[in-house]
Amino acid sequence: MSIRHGKKQEAARGHESSALPALPFDKTIEVRDACLCLHVQRAARALARRFDVVLRPLDLTSGQFSLLTSLNRPEPPTIGSVAELLAMDRTTLTANLKPLERRGLVTVAVDKDDKRSRRLGITPAGRALLAEAYPIWREAHTALEFKIKHGSADDLRKALMALL
Repeated sequence: MSIRHGKKQEAARGHESSALPALPFDKTIEVRDACLCLHVQRAARALARRFDVVLRPLDLTSGQFSLLTSLNRPEPPTIGSVAELLAMDRTTLTANLKPLERRGLVTVAVDKDDKRSRRLGITPAGRALLAEAYPIWREAHTALEFKIKHGSADDLRKALMALL
């Protein structure tokens, strides 16, 4: 593409964008105040930060704690079942497993019954870290629930589950 042609396209795009109607500011305020997705995202980030802070001494994030907890089962789960539980795609789950695997907290192994599938295991070191992290999580979680009007935490959980 020539420089001259590129400038014409750029000018045309600039002209087209100025011709588009602007979203009125009151609509921005409406989204800010009413958007369930925005409110849930903000709350999720704030909650994750709180738990990240209390779990930091264990070199664990809130997401890693949730992931380790999801592996704490009698039988090693498949990647698919953990991804579903965490509402996460497999690629993201695999990326999140890597640091835990490098630390020797989890294992990823071929499923003996289905060679195409992978099973996720929690190692003894992972179980020990999870056991150490649980009381920290419990204390922080209890403190959060006290901040929510009595009985509302259960209502909030039910409402959030209805979205899945």
